[in-house]
Order: sequence, then structure tokens, then C-alpha cells
Amino acid sequence: MGSFRPWVNPGLILIFTLAARAAPFVVFPKAGQLVSPDGRYVVRNAERDAPLTEYVGTFHALYLEEQASGRTRKLCDYVGVAAVAWSQNNLIIVTQYLNKTTSRAMVFAADDSRDPLVLDKVGLTRLVPVEQRPQLRENDHVFVEASRLEGERLTLTVWGYGKHDPSGFRRQCEYGLVDGTMSCREMVRAVR
Repeated sequence: MGSFRPWVNPGLILIFTLAARAAPFVVFPKAGQLVSPDGRYVVRNAERDAPLTEYVGTFHALYLEEQASGRTRKLCDYVGVAAVAWSQNNLIIVTQYLNKTTSRAMVFAADDSRDPLVLDKVGLTRLVPVEQRPQLRENDHVFVEASRLEGERLTLTVWGYGKHDPSGFRRQCEYGLVDGTMSCREMVRAVR
């Protein structure tokens, strides 16, 4: 049997995952905007300002607008697609698909009361137990996707494949926003 190479368009995986979980994520740039649960803020998509003939490294940006004052601030640039959701405590959860081999999860406070959080392959490698690090370091396809945020616990799906795991791996991880702790468990694969 050959090795399993699960390369699929991350956007399609994202849409399937979100539909299966009925999560309040929307996919940008298609969505265009996403209003916070309390109506105070809106996350908006903006196209790049440079002419199409000039490559600037990003094609879209996410901006946060405070409805009452009209003040805006840039959250991040992105290429391709970004999945965005609001938590009940006005935190913005973003998964950026950077290319065909990786994605990262980010968390922003709407009121700018805390520094943005970025969890990617490199950052996770420092947070997980030593025995799980080769799985992140030695696989060339590693995706970190935000699933939900409840209170101060961010749930992530971390999956990928490569030299270390030719048949792929999938973990569910929880990150504590306050204490910076990470715990992960292997997700059981469905047998076909």
C-alpha cells in the first residue's frame, strides 16, 4: 500500500469542518464582513492597495471597525482564504491558510486589551511535550486550525503529514490564553 498524501484544498476542508461542527466561522474574502455578537464591531475584508501588476506579498487584509466611533485598525494581511469567528467575549479567532503546506491560528481582542496570539508550526513546537515535537518539526505539511474559543481555552485541530508521518497525523489541542499551557491528544481516525 502506498503512503497516504491527504493534500486537499484547505478551503474545502475548512468548509466541510465548519459545516460538520456548525461553528460560527465565515470564510474571507468571500464573506466580506462579520459582525460581532454584540453588534459593536465588524471585521471587514479589504483588497490590497497596490496595482495588480505589482506583487506585494499579500492580497487581502482584515480590518476591525468599531461601529460607534468608526475607528478601524488592521488585524492582519492574508493570502488566499482566512476563516474568522467571534467568541462571546469579543475575541476574534482567525485561521490563515498561508499556502498548500501550512496554516496558523490567531486570536485578537476587539478592544485591543491584549497582544495578538499567533499559533503556528514553530510556536507549537515549543509548547508541546518533547515527544510530540518531531511530528511538527519533521513533517513538511502542518496545519494549525482554530476550532472554537470557550472562556480562555482555545481549541485547535493540528494535522499534517510528511517524512515523519507519511500516513498523516491529527491532534486536538487546547491552549490556555491566560496561562499559556498547551495539551494535545491524538484524534482517532475513522476506519474505511
